[in-house]
Amino acid sequence: MNYDYLLYLAIILISTKLLGLVTRKAHMPQVVGALLAGLLLGPACLDLIHGSTFLNQISEIGVIVLMFMAGLETDTEELKRSGLASFIIALFGVLVPLAGGFGVAYFCHVASPDLSASELLQNIFIGIILTATSVSITVETLKEMGKVSTKAGTAILGAAIIDDILGIIALTVITSMADPSTNILLVLLKIAGFFIFAIVFGIAFGFMIQKWISLDPKPNRRHVIMTFAFCLIMSFCAEHFFGVADITGAYVAGLVLSHSSKREVIYHEFDTVSYLLVAPVFFASIGLKVELSSMSSNLLIFTGLLLVVAILTKILGCGFGAKAMKYSTKESFQIGIGMISRGEVALIVANKGESLGLVSDSLYAPIVVTVVITTIITPILLKAAFKDKKNENPTTAAT
Repeated sequence: MNYDYLLYLAIILISTKLLGLVTRKAHMPQVVGALLAGLLLGPACLDLIHGSTFLNQISEIGVIVLMFMAGLETDTEELKRSGLASFIIALFGVLVPLAGGFGVAYFCHVASPDLSASELLQNIFIGIILTATSVSITVETLKEMGKVSTKAGTAILGAAIIDDILGIIALTVITSMADPSTNILLVLLKIAGFFIFAIVFGIAFGFMIQKWISLDPKPNRRHVIMTFAFCLIMSFCAEHFFGVADITGAYVAGLVLSHSSKREVIYHEFDTVSYLLVAPVFFASIGLKVELSSMSSNLLIFTGLLLVVAILTKILGCGFGAKAMKYSTKESFQIGIGMISRGEVALIVANKGESLGLVSDSLYAPIVVTVVITTIITPILLKAAFKDKKNENPTTAAT
């Protein structure tokens, strides 16, 4: 058996912590340091660590834990009030990047005639990739600043969940045009089925757990184990049975338990697990995916344009949707910034496109660069957007 993974974990934990402290000293969120650690350790720089199945699985648990904790922290009353607003924000956050990505691909002529799908479908698929939103980076940054339950923070979480659903629908439509075996109606029924399942099973099972917890006046580890099991079951069911992102199931599980009398204890225990292992591996794994091969001048130009469009379309699209729903200019800007990060969601979409002949190998580097840079700059921009002039030292995570 190969035991290299033990050394890899040690290197990741040490480097993410050290660079996290450095970025904190520079008045940036510590998550930026973790992302930079992955970039430095991976093929793009020192080439010390390569992605593996084990690291990918730990990374996936990391993002599930982060989204479960986000659900625990969410103000459900504010989420109810912002339901329509979140939908409008997500709608514009999908349509504007879709149009922007298609425009860049069309004018740069990046579609490959060697692929099975038509040039039009390939260009549209680049737009589909830009519709993705990875809220996990935003969640961690908002946690550090103590802004998860703010009006803008709640809108970001709600919009990101709806964004995932709209993105799945858009992905299904375009892939069905390239793959006749995909049934659009069946996928839409599965999405609707997930929310029915979440309401019936999620609330019922969550109520039983909360009832069981409330019978014991003192918190204990059994409570945390059962809630984690509930989180994993919801994540598995969302992905396996309904084709919805597993992080959506984790977030719903957190929402269900957000009113528990032991919420603070549960959150504290999960925060320890996240801080100790799964979150550093998740954030570092994004940087580890960067593998820059030789790129032509046309691809370099395309990469730069794609990055600019990826940033601006989320700020303008989501910001316009928020403004239309009567959010203040500052809140609209904060929401737009919070939706910039593409993260692992965009990579999953790109991988799906490659399997269907919609994305060529040469386009992977521009897509990965866009994903990594949007992921790194999102916490930096969020810190600036949420900066309170009356309080220059926002709440940060313990070191």
